[in-house]
Amino acid sequence: MALWMLRAGRHGEYEERFLSTSRIYLTWGDTIPGDARDLQSRAQIVQTLRERWTDASDGRIRNHAGQLWAFLRTMKPEDLVVVPSKKTPELHFGVIRSESQFDPDAPPDYRHYREVTWLRDVPRAAMDKDILYSLGAIMTICEISRNDAEARIRRMLQLPAAKTAPTAASADAPHEEAATSIDYEQLARDEIAALIIRRFKGHGLERLVDAILQAQGYVTYHSPAGADGGVDILAGSGDLGFGSPKICVQVKSEQSPVDHPTFSQLLGTMHAVGADQGLLVAWGGFKSTVEREVPRHFFKVRLWDQKTLLNQLFQHYDRLDEEIRAEIPLKRIWTVVPDETDEGE
Repeated sequence: MALWMLRAGRHGEYEERFLSTSRIYLTWGDTIPGDARDLQSRAQIVQTLRERWTDASDGRIRNHAGQLWAFLRTMKPEDLVVVPSKKTPELHFGVIRSESQFDPDAPPDYRHYREVTWLRDVPRAAMDKDILYSLGAIMTICEISRNDAEARIRRMLQLPAAKTAPTAASADAPHEEAATSIDYEQLARDEIAALIIRRFKGHGLERLVDAILQAQGYVTYHSPAGADGGVDILAGSGDLGFGSPKICVQVKSEQSPVDHPTFSQLLGTMHAVGADQGLLVAWGGFKSTVEREVPRHFFKVRLWDQKTLLNQLFQHYDRLDEEIRAEIPLKRIWTVVPDETDEGE
């Protein structure tokens, strides 16, 4: 048995399709025309790619060929698969249920697929750092094998131990160690997120949001801990906070995504306190029932998930008060941007 990582597009554009259809797809369009399963060896895939990508380096071609071969041949039913989410701070775990399949009538990105049973979404903050590092490999498809990762994930998901040992076939599969680039930005965000949730647990996250709003120039009122009637923070413009926009803020620090009732509660509270706009901050992200409300309430409500909150923190960090900066000590660094085109996505 093995543990595979598969990315659902550079920006998560295939993620919803993966989850809603209970499949993983080889989302590389017509990289290889027709049924790629007709190619019987990695050497044949390499040759086909050379003929199509005449300007590509030999390293890039072999990298792509290894990932294609892994999806088409090396993955096995009952192997585990993890799809890192680009939309929420979560990892989608599942079990592969079929050999690779081909649907000639599907759009190019969805012709090659495998059936999957999705098991559970796990917050990135709940994962050990070494596994998150392995998942930082910038490849679309690779086997995660370091540090007994597959057995550890099985224990975490409360699955039976693998009945068979890893096969020799997986030795030819792309592994995280083979990645020429690591997504250090995501790794840094994971570490910063872990620090924030340790130091700003529960109602403490409200204090961080309040500080960011003050750094943006708002005058704020932060409700004390306890029953707050749906009002965590009120923010207004001007020297005394009497100017517009007048904002009602609700902050949810739970790891699970926020559902529609919380969104509806914010709308009601905005009306009750006379707010012009509302801000809903959810560390665990938002369910689709909330995201569908965005167009209808675009001029009334903004949503901050973990990614947006971190972006706001970075943008206004220098203007935060010293106490907050002491609790979240950050330093800017320069680094080379990984060339993702060499990694298959």
